[in-house]
Amino acid sequence: MNIAKSEKPNAKSTLETWLSYLEQIHPITIELGLERVSQVAQRLDIGKPAPYVFTIAGTNGKGTTCRTLEMILLAAGLRVGVYSSPHILRYTERVRINDQELPDTQHTNAFNLIEQERQDISLTYFEYSTLAALLMFKQANLDVVILEVGLGGRLDATNIVDADVAVITSIALDHVDYLGNTLESIGQEKAGIFKQNCIAIVGEPNTPQSIIACAKKKHVQLHICAPNLGFDWQYRLINDRIWQFQSSKNHYNNLPVPKIPLANAATALAAISYSQLDIDSESIYQGLANTALTGRFQVIQEKPLVIIDVAHNPHAATYLANQLQECIIQRGNIKKLRFVIGMLKDKDIKSTIAALHADYWYCASLYGERGAKAGDIAAFIDQSVATVFTFPSVKSAWEQVKSDADDDDIIVICGSFHTVSDILGIVKNDEQ
Repeated sequence: MNIAKSEKPNAKSTLETWLSYLEQIHPITIELGLERVSQVAQRLDIGKPAPYVFTIAGTNGKGTTCRTLEMILLAAGLRVGVYSSPHILRYTERVRINDQELPDTQHTNAFNLIEQERQDISLTYFEYSTLAALLMFKQANLDVVILEVGLGGRLDATNIVDADVAVITSIALDHVDYLGNTLESIGQEKAGIFKQNCIAIVGEPNTPQSIIACAKKKHVQLHICAPNLGFDWQYRLINDRIWQFQSSKNHYNNLPVPKIPLANAATALAAISYSQLDIDSESIYQGLANTALTGRFQVIQEKPLVIIDVAHNPHAATYLANQLQECIIQRGNIKKLRFVIGMLKDKDIKSTIAALHADYWYCASLYGERGAKAGDIAAFIDQSVATVFTFPSVKSAWEQVKSDADDDDIIVICGSFHTVSDILGIVKNDEQ
């Protein structure tokens, strides 16, 4: 039901009321472009939310790179704000200040101020969310802000901020309707976060030429990883406990392996190494040791082993498959691998499925206009090598896989933030 103009929320309205309102006031869910959001940001004077800003773009690994940066900078005693999306269980997960979510009232107060200042300018849900985060960061008097880019880079709402360090984690085919269907076109969109003379870090091992060309055009201090030609930094896993990082500025040995993809931890460390921040080695070691993130190869149960992962495209699915293989080798005596998967229909379902291998598939329909039907997912699975079931919801798929699985099986839940969110919500309710 639409909210009438007279029913606009105010500073005393609940966060739920505000979020419902934000979902309805703009006719298009995703509308890339900076003109509208820039005008409102200028009115609010939030173009520079902190003295030092990192912006993180990429196809995969943005959230874990942000988290690594956050934990290292907090260990160094800095006041740090992080903006990321989407959330998994609560909207308030999108904004963290000193590793804490903020009360609902701070979000609603920010929304109310934006509503007053925007006047007749229409904003999307994500644009509102971004502006609110920047406003709360500026009010908090922070040292550093870390912004995770929502979609692409060049035209994403976060790009209204001139970052001191711009980071690109990885490049793969995703959101092709918005970013183009080649790695070069996607790279060009991601490189749109580069500002004149800024520091730029690229963690993609096969960096598209479009990124390098953009960096030259904007006179960016570009630092790319191995094995790119002319690389500036590299990392190496020594064993399952330690790794090393080497750049033209710093060399760190015996680093603790964090509970996230190592490539993303290394990209974060490169961003810190080439930044103008003076971060000591002890803070780096401590921050890495404390780095983990909900929904990234996260074990939520031991018998049977249940792993949740937000992998939702071929690139992320390939990494998930490799992690699973290592897990199976380490644990041994694994009987069956069972996947609960729910995806959005605008994702590359066929190639994502092809990267994964299971004995049993529990395909679940996701709700909403973008949700794929279970049957559409199941159609891409080779039923000659695996048993496939379909379910009307993630909950019904979860109930069935729990009933079917033995203690020596592995259950993996993946395919979308929505899928992982549903499972975590169910598990949390069961624990209460």
